[in-house]
Amino acid sequence: MGSVRKASAWLGLVEDNEDRYYDDDYTEGAESPAPAEAWVTDPRVRVAAEAGEARSRRIATITPDSFRDARAIGEMFRDGVPVIVNLTSMEPADAKRVVDFAAGLIFGLRGSIDRVANRVFLLTPSDTKIVSGEAAGRSTEGGFFNQS
Repeated sequence: MGSVRKASAWLGLVEDNEDRYYDDDYTEGAESPAPAEAWVTDPRVRVAAEAGEARSRRIATITPDSFRDARAIGEMFRDGVPVIVNLTSMEPADAKRVVDFAAGLIFGLRGSIDRVANRVFLLTPSDTKIVSGEAAGRSTEGGFFNQS
């Protein structure tokens, strides 16, 4: 079918009689090839035979309005989720109480606390590693800015 005829059929000006859109050999629930048999264009690419580790990767962001919201911070942190605490909307006295609570929380659960911005803190559990931009740049050999 020519391009003019295709355009006319698409616009509905002529009837499209070709059944090119339907495949009679299509079966529902067709099995996909095994991962090792999957088609790969680059020979350097390897298809994983096993599924990756099912570890959840979550970070909670909490903006408390008062000290009553500190419980949500504690529950998320206790479950092993890193928490970003944004205290910018709180009164200074209540914000200090929340920071004191967070300090006790990270001490009790052996976590760490890092200041991200003014009145914004990151609470990380003991099994979470934080890599800053400088540390990440130094860990790569022959990095982008290595001109030696």
